Amino acid sequence: MAKAMILAAGQGTRVRPLTKQTPKPMVPILGKPVMAYIIEHLARYGITDIIINVAYNHWKIENYFGDGQRWGVNIGYAYEGVREHGEIVPKPLGSAGGMRRIQDFSGFFDETTIVLCGDAIIDLDIKAALFEHKSKKAMASVVTLEVPKEEVKNYGIVVSSKDGRVQSFQEKPSPEEAKSNLASTGIYIFEPQVIDLIPPDREFDIGSQLFPMMAEKGLPFFAQNRFFNWIDIGRVADYWAVCQRVLRGEIAQMDMPGREVRPGVWVGLNTSIDWDTVNITGPVYIGSGTRVEPGVTIEGPTWIGHGGLLRQGSRVTRSVLFDYTRLSEGSVFEEVVASPVYCVDRQGKTTYQGDESTSLRWGDARA
Repeated sequence: MAKAMILAAGQGTRVRPLTKQTPKPMVPILGKPVMAYIIEHLARYGITDIIINVAYNHWKIENYFGDGQRWGVNIGYAYEGVREHGEIVPKPLGSAGGMRRIQDFSGFFDETTIVLCGDAIIDLDIKAALFEHKSKKAMASVVTLEVPKEEVKNYGIVVSSKDGRVQSFQEKPSPEEAKSNLASTGIYIFEPQVIDLIPPDREFDIGSQLFPMMAEKGLPFFAQNRFFNWIDIGRVADYWAVCQRVLRGEIAQMDMPGREVRPGVWVGLNTSIDWDTVNITGPVYIGSGTRVEPGVTIEGPTWIGHGGLLRQGSRVTRSVLFDYTRLSEGSVFEEVVASPVYCVDRQGKTTYQGDESTSLRWGDARA
């Protein structure tokens, strides 16, 4: 069939503070890391040899996924870092540089390989994508998706001829400069020969370096324009919007955990909820070990992680509360992503716990 590589070495700076302690592929949706959905999807298509390049907080990824046995796959890791002043520090080699390093080390890429970013959820028909790649005798394929003209500035834009051959690549062009509205989804299919084009032992990127080089050399490099769900968490605002969509049940194969105790209200084990006096409109999930005091209002789509505490009269509207978040009495949290330490609104403005300038009062439910 094919092998897979998941790119997971980045720092996820654009979604801080969600990634302050968490690698971006580990950011949870419905309580499950984004990358778990990717691995499940690959396994569905019988792709069982998966290598993941890691750097920042790499042990969090490795501890969660292990050798992949739980998913019926084999997972291997490639750590990217250096020793500086006696300390090991993460130093990503770029998406292509990481591949070259793995190839030089073990020759892993000995058949067609699908390469995906570890921070987007997809329901791509992988079988159809591989079939098109092979029937065109492509050396590399990039899966694209049409985006509205005004959004091209957020993406790598692919310019291709009628038969799909890639002519050029524009990195985040302005709407005026953009020569097409086909965005690269960060899903690539490579034949082993592509790896030989990547210079060894240096940082090298697929989108901004490898692809322009392939287009320039006129190699058999094609764009596939497919229709599928591609849920990319580029910024905090995207994370908020994705959680809203998923909680509303708009994405297939992403089901609520827990037990549905009322229409649209799911709970985990060991919760303490004053059902007679709380006012909950779904879709809402309340995680295990969470206490919801009398007179609390929760308006969905809202996700409340485990171990939380919603004090009397507090109100949560269309929000995500991570594990162990405590809301003080009477506080109102609307359209935010909050943890015991920070609260981010959907524009990405972050407030930290203990900040005197905010009227929000919240903290850690464990204390």
